[in-house]
Amino acid sequence: MEPIKYGMFIMPFHAPDKPLSQGFDEDLELVVKAEELGFDEFWIGEHHTMKYETIVTPEIFIGRALGETQNIRLGPAPVCLNLHHPAYVASRLSFLDHLSKGRLNLCFGPGSVTSDQELYGLDPKSGGAMTEEAIDAILNLWTSDPPYEHRGKYWQFQLKDNIDEETQIGFIHKPFQQPHPPIAMPGMSRNSHSMQTAGERGFQPFSACLIAGNVVADNWQIYEQSALQAGRQPQRTDWKIARSIFLADTTAEAVKKAQNNSLAKNYEYIGRLFDKGLGRRVYKRDLDMPDSECNLDYLMTEQIIAGDVDEALRRLLTLFEETGPFGTLVLMGYDWDDKDSWVYSMELFARELMPALNKAVGAVP
Repeated sequence: MEPIKYGMFIMPFHAPDKPLSQGFDEDLELVVKAEELGFDEFWIGEHHTMKYETIVTPEIFIGRALGETQNIRLGPAPVCLNLHHPAYVASRLSFLDHLSKGRLNLCFGPGSVTSDQELYGLDPKSGGAMTEEAIDAILNLWTSDPPYEHRGKYWQFQLKDNIDEETQIGFIHKPFQQPHPPIAMPGMSRNSHSMQTAGERGFQPFSACLIAGNVVADNWQIYEQSALQAGRQPQRTDWKIARSIFLADTTAEAVKKAQNNSLAKNYEYIGRLFDKGLGRRVYKRDLDMPDSECNLDYLMTEQIIAGDVDEALRRLLTLFEETGPFGTLVLMGYDWDDKDSWVYSMELFARELMPALNKAVGAVP
């Protein structure tokens, strides 16, 4: 098999008492460090009304990061399609793809933050359908010439009456990468609708860090089944799996730090968000498990991998046995509440853990 690549994803997560500009500077520094360590890709989340998760427009952040990097691929994860007019998304992403000279990755999905949805007057139940419609509209704009027309349930627009060949107005710019940048979709649940859509459309599956290993495996099964039914041959090298991994020289040190640093605080925070909505179902390996047992002790055995390199390798090989091969391991990034330990963990991940993982699974460069 081909070597497993490695990337990074940030929501980003920062304590509300940290100045916004400091958090943004640290996130930019993190991108530069990731490129230095050979990371293939870097993903940034989009959130509009959250004090903990602070980047409203990942594309602006990417535009800045492009000027400080040379090779690493950058992408929003996801572009919250239900929050934006699809023609605007198509235009701004084409622009960014050209600025990046083709270093842009994409991930499409619905924004699910309740306060974001209220701000934009959206029905939470419509997120999936709006995403599907937006994808159709965006791909059509990228692969066709004017006149343009879209008559959907959620958006209606046209550009027919003001097209002028002489002055060259009335044209949507096409992306630098043809027919468009690589597109992924996030998997966050069993029998994931987004994994069905990704399989049908030939997009890349991207399993989230919040789900247990058996749900990650289910993501692939749904994706593969949907791809085959659509006449597509799924490729495991396209599959991205995000995990929260914290490394130190000893397992005891790594566990102690991970239980008390921004990694644990993030999972506890997201758990409180779940408690105010649908409950902690997303975290569970067994759906009969009480929400009260979806605590940090449980998360440290499932979603969070903390240890020395050997222990982290053991945990990843256990995951690998359950999921089968995948193409990219995406490391989650959290707030630098202890910068030295976070940077050291990242260095161990790139320089020791990933080579050991590829050797253990028999990957051939």
